Amino acid sequence: MELKVTDDGADSYEEVMLIYNAALKQIATKLEILNEEFQHVHNYNPIEHIKARIKTSESIVKKLKKQGYEATIANMVKYVNDIAGIRVICSFKSDIYRIADIISNQSDIKIVAIKDYIAAPKESGYESYHMLVLIPVYLSDRIVDAKVEVQIRTIAMDFWASLEHKIQYKFTGEVPEHINTELRECSKMISELDVKMLSLNNEIREL
Repeated sequence: MELKVTDDGADSYEEVMLIYNAALKQIATKLEILNEEFQHVHNYNPIEHIKARIKTSESIVKKLKKQGYEATIANMVKYVNDIAGIRVICSFKSDIYRIADIISNQSDIKIVAIKDYIAAPKESGYESYHMLVLIPVYLSDRIVDAKVEVQIRTIAMDFWASLEHKIQYKFTGEVPEHINTELRECSKMISELDVKMLSLNNEIREL
C-alpha cells in the first residue's frame, strides 16, 4: 500500500518527510549541545547515546489502517505521532527527569503530551518516559511545527525494551504466557538494578 496524495492542500510525501527529518536533526543537535554543556560545567554526561529514526511509509500505512484511517498524507501528519522518533539513553533514572525538564524548558519546543511509564509501567513491564513535542522547522517560505516523539530511558530499560520488541515481532499472535511472566520478572529486576546503580553512583560522587 502507498500513501495517497489528496486534494486538501497536503504537501507531497517527500516534502513532509523532509520536514520530519529536519525536526529530528534539530532536537538531536539540541540534546548533543546540552550534553556537551553538562560535561563542561558539571564534568558529567547525563546522556549515554542518542538513537534517531524516521518511520517507513509501510509502517505509517499499517498504523493508519490499524487506527481505522485512510492512508493519506493529511491523515499521516494528523494522526501518526511517532513518524519522527528520538530515543535518549541515560545511565541513571534521575537523568531521565533531568533531561525531560531541560527539553520542557526550551523556549521553542512545545510539549503536546507526556506519558510516564516509569511512574506507571505498562502491564508488560515496559518502562520509559515519553514526550510528544512540537519543534519549529524553518523553511525558505514558512515555519512548520513538526511532531517528534522523544523516549528517554536508562541503558537497562532499553535492553529490556529491545528484547520485548524482538519477542513481539517473533510471536505475531499471542506471546506464550510463561514468556510474558519472565519478561515482567526481568522488568522488576531491571528496575531494582537501576535503583541500586543510582545509589552506588551517588555514594561514589559523595566520596
